[in-house]
Amino acid sequence: MELLHSGKVRDVYAEGDDLILVASDRVSVYDVVLPTPIPDKGKLLTALSLWWFEQLADLVPNHVISATDVPPEFAGRAIRCRRLEMVPVECVARGFLTGGGLKEYENTGKVSGVELPRGLVEASILPEPIFTPSTKAPVGEHDEPMTFAEVVDKVGAETADRLRRLTIDVYCRGAELAADRGILVADTKIELGWAPDGTLVLGDELLTPDSSRFWPAESYQPGRAQFSYDKQYVRDWAARSGWDKRSPAPELPADVVDATRARYVDVYEKLTGERW
Repeated sequence: MELLHSGKVRDVYAEGDDLILVASDRVSVYDVVLPTPIPDKGKLLTALSLWWFEQLADLVPNHVISATDVPPEFAGRAIRCRRLEMVPVECVARGFLTGGGLKEYENTGKVSGVELPRGLVEASILPEPIFTPSTKAPVGEHDEPMTFAEVVDKVGAETADRLRRLTIDVYCRGAELAADRGILVADTKIELGWAPDGTLVLGDELLTPDSSRFWPAESYQPGRAQFSYDKQYVRDWAARSGWDKRSPAPELPADVVDATRARYVDVYEKLTGERW
């Protein structure tokens, strides 16, 4: 195998005509990889992505060829995938106002150029899910919000419209399935790419704690930060630590590692109904 790319969390290898996508235990916040891994994180992300790819298979095709036909050293954390020409845009959908979207709204009344009603607060549910794309920054650099017009300039009007519709459709289906299991999906990021036949295909990961914000519905209350089943716990620690959000990042304390892993396991079990 040939290592083609080592990202913040995933490594991509070439094997013949296929790609082997390997999820590591690395964790990144503010687009910086932290030096401390989260045990089992790569296997959890892989298992949850595979579950979601199956749930949404009728909505949009995905890149999965096999989850078992992978090198033994990567068993459980790797997927054999089709090669895609990835779209140069991070496709993000938001159903609730939080994170960077909240900060942008507080400054401008908009998120990625989308005008929102006045008076929204932390964790407010939006009138309808919105498409809030961003740039794809290299490792160590920060993704930047994009307006829809900027996406049109980058990929053309027809492709931009398809990206927006697919992203919102994936979010809505995922949010509906998660809500049945007592989980709110505040937002999610997906990766899309072109197959050789011109089909837009889901790649990378799907509706995981690394690409989404998951909140327990039973404790949801707008106007405050929510308990998160995702790496928001690491983000919160990083924000309090005094770190300047630039590489190199500090080591994570053991209690933060343990609590983060517990959240990943908990959301996996709640969503899939399977014991980890």
